[in-house]
Amino acid sequence: MIRNLNAITFRDFGAVLSERPQNTRNIEKETGTLLKLDEKQAPVYRARQQTQINCVTAMTILSVSIDGETFWHFCLDKAITIREGIYYSMVAFEGTAEVRIITREPPEVMEERENPMLREKRHLSLDRKLRLAGVHTFFYQEKEQGFLFSGESHPILELTYVDQGSMHSVVEGQDILLKQGDLVIYGPNQWHMQYAEIGVAPRFVTITFDMDSGDLTPLMNRKFTAPQSAVTLLQKMLREQERMDAFSANLIVTLLEMLLIVLLREEVSPRAGKLQTSNAVHSENEIIRQAQQYISTHIREKLSVPLVARQVDVSPSYLTALFHKNLQISPGEYIRRTKLQESKQMIRENNLNFTEIAAELQYSTVHHFSRQFKEKFGITPTEYAKSVR
Repeated sequence: MIRNLNAITFRDFGAVLSERPQNTRNIEKETGTLLKLDEKQAPVYRARQQTQINCVTAMTILSVSIDGETFWHFCLDKAITIREGIYYSMVAFEGTAEVRIITREPPEVMEERENPMLREKRHLSLDRKLRLAGVHTFFYQEKEQGFLFSGESHPILELTYVDQGSMHSVVEGQDILLKQGDLVIYGPNQWHMQYAEIGVAPRFVTITFDMDSGDLTPLMNRKFTAPQSAVTLLQKMLREQERMDAFSANLIVTLLEMLLIVLLREEVSPRAGKLQTSNAVHSENEIIRQAQQYISTHIREKLSVPLVARQVDVSPSYLTALFHKNLQISPGEYIRRTKLQESKQMIRENNLNFTEIAAELQYSTVHHFSRQFKEKFGITPTEYAKSVR
C-alpha cells in the first residue's frame, strides 16, 4: 500500500519540508533539474549528498530504501529532502509526471538494481483477502411445524442462520442441532438436508453465494453461535432486502463480506479479536443482545421501551440511542416488527383466529393489528393465511 508522507513515516530516509506556500515557491525558484517521469521507467538512484525533491505535476510515487533491497513507497505530495546514501526511485502513478530535484552533486544511478516500482506497482493497493463474486439467493425462511427439506447439493456456498426456534442440519452424515443464534456454512457441492422436530416451526436465513478469493474452510461443516456483531450485519442485510433501492445489492454483498470476515477473525484468532474490541463496544453489544432476547421471549406480553430498558438496566433514552446506532431502528420499532413476525408464525399454526392473535400479542384491536400487518408485509392477515394453508 502507498504510505502517507509525513515527518514520522519518512524520518528514516530524510525530512518533510513545511507545506507553507512560501516554501513551495522557494523550491520552484531554486536552480534544479526538472525530471520527467512516466509509469514504465523509473531508475534507482543513490543520493551522494542531501537531495531536495518536489513534485511539480501529477501524482508521483516515491520509493526509498536504506539498503537498496527493501523499498518503502510514498505518495510524493510534499517537498522533501533525502539523506546522503539513501536509495530512491520515482514513477508516475499513471501517465506522466514531473519532479524537481535540487542537489549540488548528481545522484549515482544504480543500473544493476531492479526497479522496485515496475515490479511492485500492481501490489500497491490494499490486498483484499476475501472477495465475494456474488450473492445468488437471500431468503428469510418461515417454516411450518416439523418441516422436512429432503436435501440438495449445489456448486455454491450456503450460509444458514437460525433466527427463531431450532432445526436440524444434516451434512456429511452428521446431524447438527441448530438453535436460535446458531450458524452453519455448507461448502460447494456438499449435500445437506434440514428438518425440524414435531411442534417446532423455525425461522431462519439462507444465503447462497460465490467467492472470488478467500478461504472459508475454518467455518465449514460445524455450527457456532454468531457473535452480536455478525447478527447486526445480518439484520442490516435484511433491511436492505426490504428497501431494495439502486444501492441495496451492493450493500448486501458488502455486508456479507463483512459478516464472513467477522466470523473468520473470531474463529482464527479469537483472543486477538477480543483484545481489539473495546470494553465499551462489548458492553453495547451485550445490552442489545439482552434486550433482543428479552423481547423475543416475552413477545406475547405487553412490551414498552421503558420496560425493556429496565430489564437490561439502562435508561430508555440510552437503549434507544444504542438501537439507532447499531440497528438503525428504535427499540419500539424493533418490538413492532418482532410482534408482526410472531403473528405470521401464529397464523401458520392455525390455532387462533385473527382477533385472538391480536389479543395474544397485546394489540388494542384486531383492526390495529390488521393495519400494521398490511403496512409491514403489503398483504392482509387473511391474504397471508390463504397463501400458507
